[in-house]
This record gives sequence, structure tokens and C-alpha cells, in this order.
Amino acid sequence: MLKIAAKTKLSPEEAIKKAVEFFGPTGFQLKIVDQTSSSVCLEGGGGSIEITACQENGKTSIEFLSREWDEPVKEFIRKIR
Repeated sequence: MLKIAAKTKLSPEEAIKKAVEFFGPTGFQLKIVDQTSSSVCLEGGGGSIEITACQENGKTSIEFLSREWDEPVKEFIRKIR
């Protein structure tokens, strides 16, 4: 299990949209279990990813809780920084 946070210039909504594109049906093909404008929970491949985004001092802070998807989460963070 990996719990990690990152900052991005994207808005929380944009960050969640990019996460869905990256991990969801058109990306790693994880199933979207729950989604709001500032969070998404995905499952598949024997694991899950929970992503929460919020605005903080002009940047967006994104928190990830990953089970079995640690390397793709790290790759996604590199793409959105």
C-alpha cells in the first residue's frame, strides 16, 4: 500500500479528470467505483486507488492511496507536476 501526496498547477477538477483518463476505462481500464469533482475511487487488477484533490495556496494538493497500483500512481504524479 502506498500513501503519497503531490502538488500540481491543475485545478482539483482537472486533476481528477486527468486521473480518470489515465487510470479509468480509456487508460489502465480500472472501474470507477465513486467519483465527485474533487475525488475518485477506482478498482481493478486486484487493487484500488483513491484520489482526493483540493485547492491549497494557489496550487492543488492531491492525495493518493494505492493498493497494488504504486508504480502507475508514481508515473501519473510525474505527468501532472
